[in-house]
Amino acid sequence: MSSICAMRSLLAASTFLRSGASPLRPLSRPLPSRLNLSRFGAVRPVSAAADKSRGGGGSAMEAQPSYPGEIHVIVGPMFAGKTTALLRRVQVEAGTGRNVALIKSDKDNRYGLDSVVTHDGTKMPCWALPELSSFQDKLGTEAYNKVDVIGIDEAQFFDDLHDFCCKAADRDGKIVVVAGLDGDYKRNKFGSVLDIIPLADSVTKLTARCELCGRRAFFTLRKTRETKTELIGGADVYMPVCRQHYLDGQIVIEATRIVLDLEKSKVIHALK
Repeated sequence: MSSICAMRSLLAASTFLRSGASPLRPLSRPLPSRLNLSRFGAVRPVSAAADKSRGGGGSAMEAQPSYPGEIHVIVGPMFAGKTTALLRRVQVEAGTGRNVALIKSDKDNRYGLDSVVTHDGTKMPCWALPELSSFQDKLGTEAYNKVDVIGIDEAQFFDDLHDFCCKAADRDGKIVVVAGLDGDYKRNKFGSVLDIIPLADSVTKLTARCELCGRRAFFTLRKTRETKTELIGGADVYMPVCRQHYLDGQIVIEATRIVLDLEKSKVIHALK
Protein backbone atom coordinates (compact mmCIF):
# COMPACT_ATOMS: atom_id res chain seq x y z
CA MET A 1 0.00 0.00 0.00
CA SER A 2 2.84 2.39 0.87
CA SER A 3 4.46 1.82 -2.53
CA ILE A 4 1.14 2.59 -4.29
CA CYS A 5 0.76 5.81 -2.30
CA ALA A 6 4.34 6.78 -3.15
CA MET A 7 3.69 6.13 -6.85
CA ARG A 8 0.55 8.29 -6.78
CA SER A 9 2.50 11.10 -5.09
CA LEU A 10 5.23 10.94 -7.74
CA LEU A 11 2.67 10.98 -10.56
CA ALA A 12 0.89 13.95 -9.02
CA ALA A 13 4.15 15.83 -8.58
CA SER A 14 5.14 15.07 -12.17
CA THR A 15 1.79 16.39 -13.41
CA PHE A 16 2.12 19.67 -11.50
CA LEU A 17 5.71 20.16 -12.63
CA ARG A 18 4.75 19.51 -16.26
CA SER A 19 1.73 21.76 -16.26
CA GLY A 20 2.85 24.49 -13.90
CA ALA A 21 -0.60 24.28 -12.29
CA SER A 22 -1.34 25.22 -8.74
CA PRO A 23 -2.33 22.28 -6.47
CA LEU A 24 -5.24 24.41 -5.27
CA ARG A 25 -7.17 24.08 -8.56
CA PRO A 26 -7.75 21.23 -11.01
CA LEU A 27 -5.96 20.98 -14.32
CA SER A 28 -7.88 22.04 -17.41
CA ARG A 29 -6.91 22.51 -21.02
CA PRO A 30 -7.40 26.21 -21.85
CA LEU A 31 -9.35 27.01 -24.98
CA PRO A 32 -8.30 30.04 -27.02
CA SER A 33 -10.54 33.05 -26.91
CA ARG A 34 -10.36 34.10 -30.55
CA LEU A 35 -10.62 32.58 -33.99
CA ASN A 36 -8.03 33.63 -36.53
CA LEU A 37 -8.32 31.33 -39.54
CA SER A 38 -5.43 31.04 -41.96
CA ARG A 39 -4.12 28.38 -44.32
CA PHE A 40 -3.32 26.27 -41.29
CA GLY A 41 -6.49 26.98 -39.27
CA ALA A 42 -6.89 29.21 -36.24
CA VAL A 43 -3.84 30.52 -34.43
CA ARG A 44 -3.93 29.89 -30.70
CA PRO A 45 -2.64 32.69 -28.44
CA VAL A 46 0.76 31.76 -27.04
CA SER A 47 0.97 31.49 -23.26
CA ALA A 48 3.11 33.99 -21.39
CA ALA A 49 5.56 31.28 -20.32
CA ALA A 50 5.96 29.98 -23.86
CA ASP A 51 6.28 33.51 -25.23
CA LYS A 52 9.02 34.29 -22.74
CA SER A 53 10.81 31.09 -23.69
CA ARG A 54 10.61 31.92 -27.39
CA GLY A 55 11.36 35.62 -27.25
CA GLY A 56 13.33 36.05 -24.05
CA GLY A 57 16.58 34.40 -24.98
CA GLY A 58 15.42 30.78 -25.30
CA SER A 59 14.83 28.97 -28.56
CA ALA A 60 11.40 27.90 -29.79
CA MET A 61 12.42 24.26 -29.35
CA GLU A 62 12.84 24.81 -25.60
CA ALA A 63 9.16 25.63 -25.11
CA GLN A 64 7.41 22.62 -23.59
CA PRO A 65 3.64 21.99 -23.78
CA SER A 66 1.78 22.46 -20.50
CA TYR A 67 -0.26 19.32 -21.14
CA PRO A 68 0.19 16.06 -23.07
CA GLY A 69 -1.38 15.67 -26.48
CA GLU A 70 -3.90 13.17 -27.81
CA ILE A 71 -4.05 10.59 -30.61
CA HIS A 72 -7.34 9.64 -32.25
CA VAL A 73 -7.46 6.94 -34.94
CA ILE A 74 -10.14 6.48 -37.61
CA VAL A 75 -9.98 3.26 -39.65
CA GLY A 76 -12.17 1.24 -41.98
CA PRO A 77 -12.43 0.02 -45.58
CA MET A 78 -12.50 2.29 -48.59
CA PHE A 79 -15.62 4.44 -49.01
CA ALA A 80 -16.40 4.25 -45.27
CA GLY A 81 -16.15 8.02 -44.75
CA LYS A 82 -12.77 8.12 -42.99
CA THR A 83 -11.65 11.35 -44.66
CA THR A 84 -15.05 12.92 -44.03
CA ALA A 85 -14.76 12.07 -40.32
CA LEU A 86 -11.22 13.46 -40.26
CA LEU A 87 -12.21 16.77 -41.85
CA ARG A 88 -15.23 17.08 -39.58
CA ARG A 89 -13.05 16.63 -36.49
CA VAL A 90 -10.44 19.09 -37.73
CA GLN A 91 -13.11 21.67 -38.57
CA VAL A 92 -14.61 21.35 -35.09
CA GLU A 93 -11.18 21.91 -33.53
CA ALA A 94 -10.58 24.94 -35.75
CA GLY A 95 -13.98 26.27 -34.72
CA THR A 96 -12.85 26.37 -31.09
CA GLY A 97 -9.94 28.60 -32.08
CA ARG A 98 -7.24 25.97 -32.31
CA ASN A 99 -4.64 26.11 -35.05
CA VAL A 100 -4.96 23.08 -37.34
CA ALA A 101 -2.82 21.55 -40.09
CA LEU A 102 -3.62 18.71 -42.49
CA ILE A 103 -1.13 16.26 -43.99
CA LYS A 104 -1.54 13.60 -46.64
CA SER A 105 0.87 11.36 -48.54
CA ASP A 106 2.19 12.76 -51.79
CA LYS A 107 1.51 9.31 -53.26
CA ASP A 108 -2.20 10.16 -53.34
CA ASN A 109 -2.60 12.54 -56.27
CA ARG A 110 -6.13 11.55 -57.30
CA TYR A 111 -7.56 15.01 -56.54
CA GLY A 112 -4.34 17.03 -56.69
CA LEU A 113 -1.68 17.48 -54.03
CA ASP A 114 -2.79 20.69 -52.33
CA SER A 115 -5.98 19.40 -50.67
CA VAL A 116 -7.44 16.55 -48.68
CA VAL A 117 -10.57 15.63 -50.63
CA THR A 118 -13.44 13.29 -49.78
CA HIS A 119 -15.12 11.10 -52.42
CA ASP A 120 -18.08 13.52 -52.49
CA GLY A 121 -15.86 16.55 -53.15
CA THR A 122 -15.45 18.16 -49.72
CA LYS A 123 -11.90 19.43 -49.34
CA MET A 124 -9.46 21.34 -47.16
CA PRO A 125 -5.92 22.58 -47.95
CA CYS A 126 -3.11 20.32 -46.82
CA TRP A 127 0.59 19.50 -46.95
CA ALA A 128 1.42 16.59 -49.28
CA LEU A 129 4.59 14.95 -47.95
CA PRO A 130 6.68 11.83 -48.63
CA GLU A 131 7.21 11.30 -44.90
CA LEU A 132 5.82 12.86 -41.74
CA SER A 133 9.25 13.62 -40.30
CA SER A 134 9.66 16.43 -42.84
CA PHE A 135 6.55 18.29 -41.64
CA GLN A 136 8.20 20.44 -38.98
CA ASP A 137 11.01 21.48 -41.33
CA LYS A 138 8.55 22.30 -44.13
CA LEU A 139 6.33 24.33 -41.81
CA GLY A 140 9.09 25.92 -39.77
CA THR A 141 9.68 25.57 -36.04
CA GLU A 142 7.83 28.73 -35.02
CA ALA A 143 4.73 27.84 -37.06
CA TYR A 144 4.90 24.21 -35.90
CA ASN A 145 4.89 25.28 -32.26
CA LYS A 146 1.65 27.19 -32.88
CA VAL A 147 -0.14 24.17 -34.38
CA ASP A 148 -2.55 22.53 -31.93
CA VAL A 149 -4.16 19.86 -34.12
CA ILE A 150 -2.57 17.74 -36.85
CA GLY A 151 -4.80 15.71 -39.15
CA ILE A 152 -3.22 12.88 -41.17
CA ASP A 153 -5.12 11.37 -44.10
CA GLU A 154 -4.24 8.12 -45.93
CA ALA A 155 -1.98 7.35 -42.98
CA GLN A 156 -1.19 3.84 -44.23
CA PHE A 157 1.30 5.33 -46.69
CA PHE A 158 3.56 6.82 -43.99
CA ASP A 159 6.28 4.46 -42.73
CA ASP A 160 7.21 6.84 -39.90
CA LEU A 161 3.64 7.18 -38.58
CA HIS A 162 4.38 5.60 -35.18
CA ASP A 163 7.40 7.77 -34.39
CA PHE A 164 5.72 10.95 -35.60
CA CYS A 165 2.58 10.39 -33.51
CA CYS A 166 4.66 9.60 -30.41
CA LYS A 167 6.67 12.79 -30.70
CA ALA A 168 3.77 15.03 -31.71
CA ALA A 169 1.49 13.92 -28.87
CA ASP A 170 3.90 12.96 -26.08
CA ARG A 171 6.64 15.54 -26.58
CA ASP A 172 4.91 18.42 -28.37
CA GLY A 173 1.40 18.27 -26.89
CA LYS A 174 -0.40 18.07 -30.26
CA ILE A 175 -3.81 16.56 -30.88
CA VAL A 176 -3.20 14.10 -33.73
CA VAL A 177 -6.15 12.74 -35.71
CA VAL A 178 -5.21 9.85 -37.99
CA ALA A 179 -7.38 8.40 -40.77
CA GLY A 180 -6.38 5.40 -42.84
CA LEU A 181 -6.96 1.85 -43.98
CA ASP A 182 -6.36 -0.76 -41.31
CA GLY A 183 -6.16 -3.58 -43.87
CA ASP A 184 -5.29 -4.02 -47.53
CA TYR A 185 -7.32 -5.79 -50.20
CA LYS A 186 -6.03 -9.13 -48.87
CA ARG A 187 -7.23 -8.22 -45.35
CA ASN A 188 -3.63 -8.02 -44.16
CA LYS A 189 -2.20 -5.21 -42.05
CA PHE A 190 -1.64 -2.11 -44.18
CA GLY A 191 1.29 0.14 -43.31
CA SER A 192 1.75 1.31 -39.72
CA VAL A 193 -1.82 2.30 -38.88
CA LEU A 194 -2.37 -0.67 -36.55
CA ASP A 195 0.94 0.06 -34.82
CA ILE A 196 -0.42 3.26 -33.31
CA ILE A 197 -3.53 1.64 -31.78
CA PRO A 198 -1.69 1.12 -28.46
CA LEU A 199 -0.84 4.85 -28.44
CA ALA A 200 -4.37 6.04 -29.16
CA ASP A 201 -6.81 7.84 -26.87
CA SER A 202 -9.65 6.62 -29.11
CA VAL A 203 -10.12 4.28 -32.06
CA THR A 204 -13.11 4.50 -34.42
CA LYS A 205 -13.80 1.67 -36.89
CA LEU A 206 -16.11 2.86 -39.65
CA THR A 207 -17.99 0.67 -42.09
CA ALA A 208 -19.21 1.25 -45.62
CA ARG A 209 -22.20 -0.26 -47.46
CA CYS A 210 -21.61 -3.44 -49.43
CA GLU A 211 -21.83 -2.57 -53.10
CA LEU A 212 -23.40 -5.95 -53.91
CA CYS A 213 -26.03 -6.45 -51.20
CA GLY A 214 -26.27 -3.25 -49.17
CA ARG A 215 -25.22 -4.80 -45.88
CA ARG A 216 -22.45 -3.32 -43.73
CA ALA A 217 -19.10 -3.55 -45.50
CA PHE A 218 -15.97 -4.17 -43.47
CA PHE A 219 -13.57 -5.05 -46.28
CA THR A 220 -12.18 -3.65 -49.53
CA LEU A 221 -12.34 -5.81 -52.65
CA ARG A 222 -9.92 -5.05 -55.47
CA LYS A 223 -11.51 -5.44 -58.90
CA THR A 224 -8.32 -5.69 -60.93
CA ARG A 225 -5.62 -8.34 -61.31
CA GLU A 226 -2.91 -6.04 -59.94
CA THR A 227 -1.24 -7.65 -56.91
CA LYS A 228 0.97 -4.92 -55.44
CA THR A 229 -0.21 -3.66 -52.07
CA GLU A 230 -0.04 0.07 -52.81
CA LEU A 231 -2.34 0.77 -55.74
CA ILE A 232 -3.96 4.20 -55.73
CA GLY A 233 -7.48 4.15 -57.08
CA GLY A 234 -11.15 4.81 -56.50
CA ALA A 235 -14.37 3.09 -57.48
CA ASP A 236 -12.76 1.96 -60.72
CA VAL A 237 -10.37 -0.26 -58.76
CA TYR A 238 -12.02 -0.99 -55.40
CA MET A 239 -15.41 -1.67 -53.86
CA PRO A 240 -16.53 -2.04 -50.24
CA VAL A 241 -18.04 -5.45 -49.50
CA CYS A 242 -19.46 -7.50 -46.64
CA ARG A 243 -17.71 -10.67 -45.47
CA GLN A 244 -19.72 -13.00 -47.68
CA HIS A 245 -19.18 -11.03 -50.85
CA TYR A 246 -15.51 -10.57 -50.02
CA LEU A 247 -15.12 -14.35 -49.90
CA ASP A 248 -17.25 -14.83 -53.02
CA GLY A 249 -15.27 -12.12 -54.78
CA GLN A 250 -11.97 -13.79 -54.01
CA ILE A 251 -13.30 -17.02 -55.53
CA VAL A 252 -14.43 -15.19 -58.67
CA ILE A 253 -11.14 -13.32 -58.98
CA GLU A 254 -9.12 -16.52 -58.58
CA ALA A 255 -11.30 -18.36 -61.11
CA THR A 256 -10.90 -15.47 -63.56
CA ARG A 257 -7.15 -15.52 -63.08
CA ILE A 258 -7.00 -19.25 -63.82
CA VAL A 259 -9.09 -18.85 -66.97
CA LEU A 260 -7.00 -15.93 -68.22
CA ASP A 261 -3.77 -17.80 -67.51
CA LEU A 262 -5.07 -20.80 -69.47
CA GLU A 263 -6.03 -18.59 -72.40
CA LYS A 264 -2.65 -16.91 -72.31
CA SER A 265 -0.83 -20.25 -72.28
CA LYS A 266 -2.90 -21.44 -75.29
CA VAL A 267 -1.97 -18.31 -77.25
CA ILE A 268 1.70 -18.75 -76.43
CA HIS A 269 1.56 -22.42 -77.35
CA ALA A 270 -0.14 -21.62 -80.68
CA LEU A 271 2.54 -19.07 -81.57
CA LYS A 272 5.36 -21.57 -81.06
